[in-house]
Amino acid sequence: MNRCHKTGARLASALMMCAALAGASLSIAPAPAFAQMIRSVPADVKLAKMVITQPPVITLNGQVDRLSPGSRIRDLNNMVVLSGSITNLELPVVYKRDAAGLVHEVWLLTPAEYTKLGGVNTGDPEGVVRFAALLAAIFGARP
Repeated sequence: MNRCHKTGARLASALMMCAALAGASLSIAPAPAFAQMIRSVPADVKLAKMVITQPPVITLNGQVDRLSPGSRIRDLNNMVVLSGSITNLELPVVYKRDAAGLVHEVWLLTPAEYTKLGGVNTGDPEGVVRFAALLAAIFGARP
């Protein structure tokens, strides 16, 4: 018993042909250019030396602290680094806290960048402006 009518088979064949043509046209269309990520300067950050003792437990300038759940540590190329891969290393960083007071975002610095930023007194408004300008220069020079 043939339940498929000839018009139904033609319709199915036509739909499959349309789908194939649509797929082929998408594969030859030029791909959109990927936007180059613009590296933004972190605002409201603090300078410290960080040691990850046993994630999420860290020390900042010798004081015990914690990383927040979902915290991000970024290296010199702005790539995310897993906290377990840099345990027991003293690293110069700038960091930000979340609303609960836990360390949420961390950017690794080179020793030269840390030294450059370390000489700025952030206790006065002029020092804060200078710190922001130096930080912008550091992050602007990175790829």
